[in-house]
Order: sequence, then C-alpha cells, then structure tokens
Amino acid sequence: MSAIPSTGQEPGFDVAIRFAVRELRSGLKGFYVFLACIAIGVATIAGVGSLARAMSDGIANEGEVILGGDLSFVTLQRPPTDEERTYANTLGRVSEVLTLRAMARVDAENQALVEIKAVDNLYPLAGTLRLQSEGTLADALVPQNEASGGDVFGAVVEEVLLERLDLEVGDTVTVGEAGFFITDVIASEPDRLSGGAELGPRFMMSAEALVATDLNQPGALIRWHQRVLLPDGSDGEGQLNAVISAAVSEFSDTGVEIRSRTNASPGLTRSVDRFAQFLTLVGLTALIVGGVGVANAVRAYLDTKREVIATFKALGATGRFVSQVYLLQIMLLAFLGTVIGVVVGALVPPIAGAFLANILPVSAVNGLFPAQLLLAIAYGLLTALAFALWPIGFARDVPVAALFRDRLARTRALPRAIYIFGVIVVLAALAGLAISLAAEPWIAIIYLGASAAAFVILRVVASGMMFGAKRAPRAKSTEVRLALSNIHRPGALTPSVVLSLGLGLALLVTLGQIDGNLSRQLTSALPERAPSFFFLDVRRADEQRFVETLVEAAPQAEVETVPMLRGRVVSLKGVPAAEYPTPNGGGWVLRGDRGLTHANTLPENSTLVEGEWWAEDYDGPPLVSFVDEEAIELDLNIGDKIVVNVLGRNIEAEIANLRAVEWESMGINFLMVFSSNTFRGAPYTVLATLTPPDGVDPERDKRVLQSVTSDYPAVTSVRVKDALETINGIVERLALAIRSASGITLVSSILVLAGALAAGHRHRIYDAVILKTLGATRGRLLAAYAIEYLILGLATAIFGVFAGVLAAYAVVQHVMQFDFVVLPGVAAVGALAALFLTVLLGIGGTWQVLSRKPARVLRAL
Repeated sequence: MSAIPSTGQEPGFDVAIRFAVRELRSGLKGFYVFLACIAIGVATIAGVGSLARAMSDGIANEGEVILGGDLSFVTLQRPPTDEERTYANTLGRVSEVLTLRAMARVDAENQALVEIKAVDNLYPLAGTLRLQSEGTLADALVPQNEASGGDVFGAVVEEVLLERLDLEVGDTVTVGEAGFFITDVIASEPDRLSGGAELGPRFMMSAEALVATDLNQPGALIRWHQRVLLPDGSDGEGQLNAVISAAVSEFSDTGVEIRSRTNASPGLTRSVDRFAQFLTLVGLTALIVGGVGVANAVRAYLDTKREVIATFKALGATGRFVSQVYLLQIMLLAFLGTVIGVVVGALVPPIAGAFLANILPVSAVNGLFPAQLLLAIAYGLLTALAFALWPIGFARDVPVAALFRDRLARTRALPRAIYIFGVIVVLAALAGLAISLAAEPWIAIIYLGASAAAFVILRVVASGMMFGAKRAPRAKSTEVRLALSNIHRPGALTPSVVLSLGLGLALLVTLGQIDGNLSRQLTSALPERAPSFFFLDVRRADEQRFVETLVEAAPQAEVETVPMLRGRVVSLKGVPAAEYPTPNGGGWVLRGDRGLTHANTLPENSTLVEGEWWAEDYDGPPLVSFVDEEAIELDLNIGDKIVVNVLGRNIEAEIANLRAVEWESMGINFLMVFSSNTFRGAPYTVLATLTPPDGVDPERDKRVLQSVTSDYPAVTSVRVKDALETINGIVERLALAIRSASGITLVSSILVLAGALAAGHRHRIYDAVILKTLGATRGRLLAAYAIEYLILGLATAIFGVFAGVLAAYAVVQHVMQFDFVVLPGVAAVGALAALFLTVLLGIGGTWQVLSRKPARVLRAL
C-alpha cells in the first residue's frame, strides 16, 4: 500500500478516487448480493417505466385508429341536435356510430347479453375492420332477405358469441324486434379500445338495422358517437388543439363529451398509469428491502477493512478521507448494479412486445426511454447512498487502536450527526421523487408511509427479540443457551434477518388476504344476498306490467324499480369539473357520465348521516343527496351547489343531505339521488332488480328470462352471476399480475436474507472454531444454530402474518368497503415459508462454516 502523502494538508479527492479504485482490484467478493439487490429494484423500475411509456406512446401513435377519427363528439341518451351535427360536418368527414347493450336471442332459452355497435356506411374512418372471411363490412351488413323486404339484416359478431349460443355463421338471431343473419366473424375491431368496460361480445349492425330493433327509445342508454376525420393538412397538434378549444367553447353547456386522438382511450391510459405506479412502488420497495442488503454488505465489507482503516489513520489519513474512499467504492459498485438493472429494464418493452403481442391492448413502441431510465438510475443510486452512509459513518471513527482491540468493539453508539442528517435527506429525496411522479400522490404517500412504519416496527421487533433473549431464564440445554446468546450478542444477525424477511412476508400475506377476501366476496358472499337480475331500459309505460310479469315468473322474489338517467358533472361549488381539485381522491366522479335517479324517500341500503331528507311533496329548487364518502373526498358539504348535465340540459341542485350506502349488497343505489321534481317531464327508462328469497335457482332464472324475452324484447337482462364471473375473471388476472410483480420484493427479501447470513459467517467461523476447540461437536453446534434460526424465523413469521393481516383488513374493510375475514390458510403458508427459508438458508450457510478446519483459522487469529 502506498503511503498517504504527507504535505500537512488533507489528501485531495483525486487521491481518494485512486485509493478507492485500487482496493476494488481485488474483485467483487462479498458484493454479489449488493449488486443483485440494486439491479433487481432498478430493473423493475426501469422496465415498468419503459413499458408504460411504450404503451402510452403506442396509444398516442394509434390514437386516430383507436378513437375512430381525429375527434369524437359523444352524447348520451339523446341524439345529436341538428346544430351539433352541422358543426361536426363543418370540421371534416363525419361517421356516426351508436353503442348500447341488448339481448341477442336464438329462442327464449338461449340468449346472451351483447354490446351493440350500429355503424353507417363511412365506418371506420380510420383503421381497418377485418373479418375472418376477408370480406367487406358493407357487404356483410346488407339485408340478407331482400325478397321479403329486407326484414332480416346482416350482422357481424365476435366469435365468443357463437360459442355462447352454439351458433355458426349463417344462423339467425333476434335483437329487439329485428332478426339478423350472422354473416361473418370479427377478426379485429380498430376502435374497440375507445369504449369503456364491456360485459358482452360485440354485435355489429347497420344504423338502419338498429331502427328496426326498436331499441332506440327516449331515455334508453344509448351513446351517439360522431367521429370526425379532419381534412388533410390538419395533422398538427396546434391545429387540433385550436379545433378542440373552439368545440369545447361551442358545446360547454350541452353535455357533449369531446375527445381527440391524443386522448383516444382515457380509461386505458389511466389504467396503464396506475398499474405502472403500483409496479414502480413495488420496485421501489424491492430497492428499499435491498437497501438492507446494501447496509449488510457494506457493514461486512468495512468490518474486514478495520485494520486497513486503522492503518490509513496511522499513516496520517483523516476520518473524512477514509469515508470518502469507501463511499466512492460503494457508489461505484452501486453504479455498476444500476447499469445492470437499467440494461435489463430497457429490454422489457421489446421483449414484452414480442411475447405479449396477443395480450397487450395496443402495440408498444420499441426504443429507449431516457427519462424512465434516468429515473431508475436516480432511485438506485439514492437507495445505495441512503443505506451506505450509516455504516460508513461508523467506519470513519475506527481508531488506530483497532489494530490491537477486539474487532467487535465500537467506539460510538451512533454515527456522527452529519451522516444521520445525510441519511434523512437522501430518504426524503427518494420519497419526494416517488410522490411527485405518482399518478395518485396520496397512494404513494400511504404506500411509503406504510413501508417506513414497517421498517420501524421491524426494528422494534428485532430489538425486542434481542432484549427477550438476553433476559430469558437460563436454559438447561447448552444448545438453547448458545442459540439465545447468538440472538442478542454484539453483531448478531437478528436485525438483518427480521428486516429482510419481515417486509417481504408482510407484503405477501397482505396480497394473499386481499385476494382471498375479494374472491370470497365476488364468488360466495354476494350471490346469497344480491339480486339475481338487473333489467335495463324498461319503458316507463311498461313498468307496472313488467313488475307483474316478474312476480308471476318468480312469486316469492322481491322486485324493485327506480327511474334511471345518466348525466355528467359539469361543476362543483362553481368550479368546472375539469378544474376541480381532487387531492384526496374522488376524481372518478368527475370523469365520464354517472347514473342518476330521483326519489321522494330515502333509498333502501342507505343511511342518512348528515342533513335531512326532503318532504315527499317537495316542489322547490332541485335538491340532491350525495354519498358521504365521495363528498368527503371532494370536500362537499350540505348547501354546496352541483351542476349536472342530463339530456343536454344543465341542472343546478343544492346538496341537501349526505348518506352512507351499503354497496356490497348490490341493491339499487346511486351516487346522486335528486328530488323528484328535478326531472319532471324528462324522458327516462326504469331500472329493475329481481331478488329471490333463497339463492340461485336455474329453473326459476330460465322462467324469468323466457317471460321477459317474450313480452319485452327491448329490455336488457343482466344476470348477476354472469357479471360476477366476468368481474372475477378480471380480478383473478389482475391479482395474478400483482402477485407476480410483488414476488420481486420477495426475491429481494430472500437475497438480503442470504446476504445477511453470509455476512455473519466470518464471525461464525471464529465462534465455531473456538467452541470446537473447547470440545463442542458439529452436531451440537448445528442444533444450536438450527434453534437460533427457528426462533428468528418464527418471530419474523408472527410479525409478518400479523402485519399482513392488519394491512389487508385496512384495505378490504376501509378502502374496498367489504367485510374482512381472516384466511388462516394464506397466513399459515406465509408463516411456514418464513420458517422454511430462514432455517434452510441458515443451516446451509452454517454447514459451510462448520466444515472449516480449526487449525487454519487459529493460525490466522
């Protein structure tokens, strides 16, 4: 080793760099877990960010095709006015598309819910609709029985409809009052993503055919889409924005929803952003868990350098110089791990595009995304710095006497204040990045707060275990005494094992409990108390007769009916909906249209929590009842004004009361219930439910469907069981994706656990050699270590299960508003996994320690 230059001044930064690089020539031994922890977290963040950006760019690039044009004007429950049609036609080529839900019937016993799209001759303005026969849509939709006046129209459908109804191309089905030949099967639909959630397969017909179905009635839940393709030369974003601004000004009071190709699928974009946020937080959690591994690796490495550090100081180096040398080494290694992670993350979009082409909703754009990669680098380096500063702070104060003193001796209980302050600043920077860049900052705050609390609690648990082991009564068994002393002695593995395994296990149990409770609610608890059917688009004139039909088909069932409209929130408290702040959530209320109703009495499954309900004969200014949870999120109080656009008219109402709703009952209820005089004279349809007294009865359900189908062909029947199966399938796929992604944190936890155990092997070697010299057998030492790891694993498992169940309870009970039930099977699997991993990794490493020859180790003492 070269001597530290003695010039009377502290060596410069260049000297520190030279010494740091020189010491790294010996290789990366002891830092493989360090590199893996950094690389995994960085790869997750870089990969998720890059894939989300690739998909967002794909949505933007295909915006014109997804939307079906450059602009879209959407009206709900009413056709566009002549003025609105004229305005759209002045902008460019216009195609009009109508979408709604209805029943496709082969006969009274064989029918299915379908998503209807009625199109004109210009559809699609952008993109290409492909049919399995490679024919044209125009030919497929022409009437197939022209000799009889064209009463039977052509239709193209998704293949899943053929499977559900056991049909083939050429067969006939009925929708509403019209018959249809299925002429072809849809291979790809260019604008499928522009709509919202869909419960049934696509059924595409002509606009003329929709008239024949008699489904287009006043108040029916139909959306009119006017897609506009701007003239050539209008592709610039500046021109598009000018057109949008003028259109927004023109239709500000009409309730027309205006979208452009730059916002073709807002729901999909939000879903991508939110899922990316969740996975980014998972990656950040993996990094923070990996930070424990960083701290372990740095601490173990610096422990081997105590003599070197003392020698540095004996040759004239200052503590500051020592900390610079080793901090530079650690950050160089962190940069290497970060580079590995960034390279892996950058490969995610093309790999995902190749292997998930049939799953991803849009074609991801391949390429490098510098902003996302730089963000991942920042996360990786900040995490390494945060967890390296603490042990380096201790290394700074290693005295020259360490050349002769017990290697476990430590001169300070805490590092210097500057290092503690540095850790706080770096962690604050990490949290600030995560929160400021999150799609939903409040979720990031809760997530990071929970992680920080878990760290603190785990440290308390570890300290409690060490205190308990130290104060435990003296055991008769030598192996037990040795195990307990190992748990509380200086340099014990207890904090590292508890921290590394506790977070991963708690997260695993949390997700398992949430997933199990959600599946239980969707598959078992709800059908026992939920309606069997929802019936949409019941005409007002048919309401009483429709109820009688249901009662006749199911005499013991309960039938409930309410008026049904849909409207868009225009403003709250005088602030336009687009500008209204939603820092506490509730933003979904202001997006798209919401279901509305009016009533003279408090709806069932509701409880008045503030204010008073209006009188049954109330005839004053419009009043509205708002759900209390959303009112709190949106900072709404009794007396505030809300403006809602319904059927093209803006209606201002005053909030008269707040109510709590039992949504889990799946009874009829709405976010907003207006006083009955509000919509006097407005066209609306009726929503009805049928709730049986004794659960599911297939024969009764068939009888109900047959009665409704034969007498009310325009009514849409939604079987709750089918809807739940659809939702449950979505939840299961989402849960699988979340569990797979969260497995990254568990992998990091296992790596850190293995690293923590490996870091303690050096001290274990000396212990084992001394004990073997004093007569201990390998079997007794192995038993002592097994007991130690069993105690550590058991304590960590208890904490992980308890914390995971508590976190799941908070999410299910207070966020999802479901009843929470502890699932012991999930908890038991988590606990056993913790025990198995701790004992397996511990015994595996200990076996290597016990295989060392005493003579070689004693010579090195």
